[in-house]
Amino acid sequence: MQTKALAPEYQGALTKMSVNASLTDVLAEGVRHLKQAELSGSQEEVARTGLAVAEAHRRLGQVEEADRAWKASYRAARSAGATGAMAWALWSGGTLARQRGSLRLAFRLLGLAAELGKRGGDVVARGYSLAGLAETGRIQGDYETVATLHEQLLAEARARGEARHTVWALEGIAQIHRNTGQLDSALEMFEEAAVLAGEADDRRGRAWALRGIADIVSLRDGETERALGLLAEAEVTCREMKLSSALAYNHKMRANVLFRAGRYEEAREVYEQALGEFRAMTEPRGEALAALGLVKARARLGRDRAATAADLDELRGRLSRIGLLNAREMVEKAYVELGVERVAEREGDDGRGEGPMEGTELAPAHRRTAEPAVEPAHPHDTASDAPHEEARAR
Repeated sequence: MQTKALAPEYQGALTKMSVNASLTDVLAEGVRHLKQAELSGSQEEVARTGLAVAEAHRRLGQVEEADRAWKASYRAARSAGATGAMAWALWSGGTLARQRGSLRLAFRLLGLAAELGKRGGDVVARGYSLAGLAETGRIQGDYETVATLHEQLLAEARARGEARHTVWALEGIAQIHRNTGQLDSALEMFEEAAVLAGEADDRRGRAWALRGIADIVSLRDGETERALGLLAEAEVTCREMKLSSALAYNHKMRANVLFRAGRYEEAREVYEQALGEFRAMTEPRGEALAALGLVKARARLGRDRAATAADLDELRGRLSRIGLLNAREMVEKAYVELGVERVAEREGDDGRGEGPMEGTELAPAHRRTAEPAVEPAHPHDTASDAPHEEARAR
């Protein structure tokens, strides 16, 4: 029996906030209650309410504010000795790191969060942290490592009746299937996720599922208008809930659909729109993927072959440095698709990018050397050291 979707990241005085609340409303309420918590002197309440503030900033694309907020939440939780609240703060920080393109930091913080969730007996914090590790590996393209963890988390979410996490896991597995060519099973999972999200009143989860369905029906069946209709429906939710990152990814998918239909001028315009949106929120993965689409659209519209090759070279190096293996493979395919050759090999680029950090739950067992520290010695030192991830801002 699946429950209605809940938002466990809205804690303290914000526990009754709806998962479908506008992020601007969440932020306003979070800031109001955070001030009250600071006046009360309860450091645990400061940590709990500060978490919602951090998450609202992150999902609105306000990355500097989100970075300050999760660290403040962590410091308050640590001073209160609230292990569970520390885990949630690190989860938020790890999710932000993934969104900003710092995958190694994301693996580290999420691994620490999972460990603290376990030690503090916070099953939900641990589950969200493991899901974060799985999603980080998936968006990186390391499907072999994270597929089993996705399946495990799906089984656990179904067993506990956690609708929102079930939807997340279904969508994650569907994306793996889609990226490995298993389009039929991917579509089935996206459709199941859409139905379940609708029944659980999880509007954000449904918007992402509709985006996945649109991708498959466009790619597999060439159903352009149906795909555009699904994306239009999802866009309404993104705008109403102020889901900045989800809206940008929706626009990028719209451009993909138009490109597949041979509507290159329309695709170019929408890729440019999405690119601007990703740059505004400093999200390098989305920016690079939108830039790739824009390069391809411009090439189809007659852009000089040498300029196209140079653009692809730059993207290839950028994606390798971030560690996005699947996206890098997309660039390799673009060389062939557009009939251009690489201008030059990038110095120091071995094609592997970043892998899961040693000591995290995604590192192969034979490579683990030691358990991660319980907490970073100085939370300020855990800030992203790389430029700002579908990742997806969930």
